[in-house]
Amino acid sequence: MSAWLHIVGIGEDGLDGLTPATRAVVEAAQVIVGGDRHQALANVGSAKRVAWPSPFDALIGVLKAHKGQRVVVLATGDPLWYSVGARIGRSIDPTEITYHPQVGAFQLAAARMGWSMADLETLTVHGRPVEQMIAFIQPDQRLLILTTGAETPAQIARFLTARGFGRSRMVVLAAMGGENEQRFEGIAESWDHEVPPFNTLAVECVAAPNAALLPRVPGLADDLFEHDGTMTKQEVRAATLSKLMPMRGALLWDVGTGCGSVAVEWMRSARYARAIGIEPRADRRAMAAANALALGVPKLELVDGRVPQALVGLPAPDAVFIGGGLSRETFDVAWSALRPLGRLVANAVTLESEAILVALYKEFGGQLVKLSVHRVQTLGGQNSGHTGWKPLMPVTQLSLVKR
Repeated sequence: MSAWLHIVGIGEDGLDGLTPATRAVVEAAQVIVGGDRHQALANVGSAKRVAWPSPFDALIGVLKAHKGQRVVVLATGDPLWYSVGARIGRSIDPTEITYHPQVGAFQLAAARMGWSMADLETLTVHGRPVEQMIAFIQPDQRLLILTTGAETPAQIARFLTARGFGRSRMVVLAAMGGENEQRFEGIAESWDHEVPPFNTLAVECVAAPNAALLPRVPGLADDLFEHDGTMTKQEVRAATLSKLMPMRGALLWDVGTGCGSVAVEWMRSARYARAIGIEPRADRRAMAAANALALGVPKLELVDGRVPQALVGLPAPDAVFIGGGLSRETFDVAWSALRPLGRLVANAVTLESEAILVALYKEFGGQLVKLSVHRVQTLGGQNSGHTGWKPLMPVTQLSLVKR
């Protein structure tokens, strides 16, 4: 099937920046779809002009309604890098589409900064929660961020400053490649620029001695989470997530999510990882939501309900963690829903829950381990000069892979 739909990346230099072949596609179009800015950059020919629909999800219907004509969709830069091309390609047969990439904002920004693309992180908060960039704040990290509005760099500056990265260098680049290209520079703790609403932000993270260290690998300190004392502790959490194996785009069911520590770390550990936390207590769901926002994974989904009933109808998971509400019935529902090669991990601290795990191990196999953690504490008062080991409650853990 020949392509009737062309998705053309265009920059601030408009038609002059296109290859002759791509320019010919635009000039020969019968229908051109794009925003006002894109339409102005490609103001040629007699094609029917169609604006972005509202709501944006209606775009696919608009495009399909013009099938049979020569249709061009105008996008910024590379249509398949945080752009509309990927959304269209999921709904229309790729054999019907030809993509015409242009140099994108990330490449232009990296060139302006003199940074190697291989040595930095690229992300977007354009039309997405700004808080998701928090997960990428680390010492000496370089970030290129597509922003969502004129106020976004100031929000990011506040996130950096609050976490001890106030000396981080920030550069906002706008209208790159055009006659009106602009550049604004400063440091996070004193950022006060008014910038255009459509821009790319470059951040060079500089950590103060007291900066918060928030690695992407599991095992964040317990005190980074708001909790009521009932949570999967740091050492056990790290071991648990190693068995859950976070992967790009994978979905976790966190059963009995509590303050959300496992779900939050799952989402931080892999790009686009998703999690659904099932928790019957409203106060704990509130803590989980607050922790997700503070630690850079605002898309954590929380479900009010008791298991196993609350699991029915949820999207099939790639991994399941049962940290609360363990029963044979809950296991059966979760195991049945788990996708092939999915991982299930269940932790128990009571003898009754441990007995369930022992029975499951005898039936299903897997790995059954006892995790014991001791932490140092002061003995005999703060000024005694003596310390000793204080054990945490031992945790029995069953882990399985569905094959």
